[in-house]
Amino acid sequence: MDALADSPLGWLCVGITALFGVTVFCTAKRSPVGKENVLVWSLLPALLGLLCVAMLGTGEGLVVFCASCLVSSMYLSSTVLLPVSDKAVLITGLWGVVNNAGVLGFPADGELLPMNTYRMCMEVNFFGAVEVSKTFLSLLRKSKGRLVNMSSMAGGIPLPKYAAYGASKAALAMFSGVMRQELSKWGIKVAAIHPSGFRTGIQGTSDMWDKQEKELMENLPADTRQAYGDDYLLGLKTYLVRMPMYCDANLSPVLNAVLHALLAKRPHGLYTPGKGAYMPLCIFCCFPLWFYDFFISKVLRSQPVPRALRTSEEESKNL
Repeated sequence: MDALADSPLGWLCVGITALFGVTVFCTAKRSPVGKENVLVWSLLPALLGLLCVAMLGTGEGLVVFCASCLVSSMYLSSTVLLPVSDKAVLITGLWGVVNNAGVLGFPADGELLPMNTYRMCMEVNFFGAVEVSKTFLSLLRKSKGRLVNMSSMAGGIPLPKYAAYGASKAALAMFSGVMRQELSKWGIKVAAIHPSGFRTGIQGTSDMWDKQEKELMENLPADTRQAYGDDYLLGLKTYLVRMPMYCDANLSPVLNAVLHALLAKRPHGLYTPGKGAYMPLCIFCCFPLWFYDFFISKVLRSQPVPRALRTSEEESKNL
């Protein structure tokens, strides 16, 4: 401590530490969330710097202090939220657009789905988001704000029964990627969110299921209906009934991802909130397709079998 008091370099270190602490305190005060996180990760290097100066001397202590501040700044640059309050957004213009609207349609084999289901999913999940984005991009250019598109886990990987829904969300994911590249020169940051299953009520109601099932049955060609069998077709609705059992009721991971995409200084281009959202995407991107198909077939191993395939299997066993 005597070396610290007698050395001008030591007092310079103390002054820098004090200035750093005041700056951190003001930053945490302006941040809408995560104040404790900001304070801990920012004041910790300051305390560490003072301790190192006292124990190692002014020269070595100042080096350790600068290194710890650098690590802290790198961490906070990706986690500290911008000081954007509701009042500031209303005064200065539009800061962010979140395209969250979506419809699921009737989960069935792609061959069975009527064209109306494909058109409905594309109209709401893709064209609607594109139209909203184009409407407000002029305001986002002025504020250098954020565009956040709510895609889906099914938009990043192929999943059975999601031909219409997955195709529309995949289109939205690709649109987000292109917009992220094109709008970066305007200072606009674009993010796509690919959540796993959450209980949002997107599957609809029982009345809606009956209507969709009736439309599906009425539009099937006779040979297709014969090949799949009525028991298979009428059993598709049970997938909607069981869906909430496999979905998370806690929406916090999705909301946190949206909040980070809107307010973080360096938001991610892709978010995968929810259990099981990231690993299948990694397998799909990094492994051969046959391995991914095998993986999905094992995850969804309890799927029903169409009538024609059951008949052929029974005939093969009798041979």
